Amino acid sequence: MALSVLGEPWAELPVEKRIFCSVLLFSWAVYLWEAFLAHRQRRVYRTTTHVPQELGQIMDSETFEKSRLYQLDKSTFSFWSGLYSELEGTPWHLPATPAPWTCPGAPQKQRRLILLSGGIPFLWKVSGQISGHAGFGLEYEIIQSLVFLLLATLFSAVTGLPWSLYNTFVIEEKHGFNQQTLGFFFKDAIKKFIVTQCILLPVTSLLLYIIKIGGDYFFIYAWLFTLVVSLVLVTIYADYIAPLFDKFIPLPEGELKQAIEIMAKSIDFPLTKVYVVEGSKRSSHSNAYFYGFFKNKRIVLFDTLLEDYSALNKEQPDGEDGEDDDTKSKVKSKKQGCKNEEVLAVLGHELGHWKLGHTIKNIVISQMNSFLCFFLFAVLIGQRELFTAFGFYETQPTLIGLLIIFQFIFSPYNEVLSFCLTVLSRRFEFQADAFAKELGKANDLYSALIKLNKDNLGFPVSDWIFSMWHYSHPPLLERLQALKEAKQD
Repeated sequence: MALSVLGEPWAELPVEKRIFCSVLLFSWAVYLWEAFLAHRQRRVYRTTTHVPQELGQIMDSETFEKSRLYQLDKSTFSFWSGLYSELEGTPWHLPATPAPWTCPGAPQKQRRLILLSGGIPFLWKVSGQISGHAGFGLEYEIIQSLVFLLLATLFSAVTGLPWSLYNTFVIEEKHGFNQQTLGFFFKDAIKKFIVTQCILLPVTSLLLYIIKIGGDYFFIYAWLFTLVVSLVLVTIYADYIAPLFDKFIPLPEGELKQAIEIMAKSIDFPLTKVYVVEGSKRSSHSNAYFYGFFKNKRIVLFDTLLEDYSALNKEQPDGEDGEDDDTKSKVKSKKQGCKNEEVLAVLGHELGHWKLGHTIKNIVISQMNSFLCFFLFAVLIGQRELFTAFGFYETQPTLIGLLIIFQFIFSPYNEVLSFCLTVLSRRFEFQADAFAKELGKANDLYSALIKLNKDNLGFPVSDWIFSMWHYSHPPLLERLQALKEAKQD
């Protein structure tokens, strides 16, 4: 039996309609697969109400129940926000289609550039009107593209705001993680939007210009440009961008800093500075990372990772309620963070990623993928059917081509690549744990992982398919088992 769409045989549909429906069907297939996995994991949250026997020595009943309820709330929120995102990304018709039809339109999980009801061509038309009023005609396609991008990101920010507010001030607040006030939240959101535009618009304009003047080999120049931009952003992020949002201070001289420097020197890590970021101003979640190229490496520790530095462990002076105009400090009944030895073990794991070449491997994979995508973009950009499938009948804007090809046409490839990178990431995590073990940090990393799981209310039980598809880090029990074997050895 031949496949048909709205009673019309698939083979008889115009090419653009087949493209359009293929994108739509694949997007909903991915959404339904993700919803199925989330349902399996929510069933685990609902039914696993007692600490499993293998976790009895590392997790108490109170923490287990708190983490279960937290993850259940997050999963439910993710279901509704994901459903909204999918519906928002599905225009119900494309205006001005030569032969009117009602097959749902092109969806996209990432909401940044997708609008309702043929929103992409509509927004492009509005962008042209705005740039035209500013004195820029149709020949100024790059200017119109920047207006389109600005309006699209503004739309995404506005429609995403209620979900972000609910996540921060209902879910995170309910479970004790949120440290922000409404004033801090909105100032932070406005600042993020402005900084994003200051980076996104100039980079996009240069990329579009390179594509237009690059000739037959523009994809090489475009790839090289994005490579340079990504390396520059990685280099300057922690020094110039991140401090716009959080306060970075040098780690004070003392036992911890000295121990970090000794460990870095022992593996030839070219450490230049160690910073502590006041992550406790926005959330009590913890993290650590390093950045920089060549002989200029820096380590950043969240204050929530450090038991001796976290503001959440400090009592407020008498007469102060612990709240200012921006943040609210909530002193926990139990100390948060890790002891110095455990912090060193966590850093041993992170430095293992560097020593084992994981960072370089990820960069190489990313750039190979980027080059391949630009090459395929160069092959496909001349196909008029791709534009007419999404409502562009008279023009073929370069920015719209990038959107259609990178986010819609490549979506099956992106799903496969994402899963492969998740599998690779888990392998890297096990290797980094083994490296920390070689540094003699197995015992301390074991206890640090347990503490971090408790502090962040991670639920240690997971559905195996959900874990395989989503977890970039191995489940806690698997990591602990590997470290336990290392400790016994």
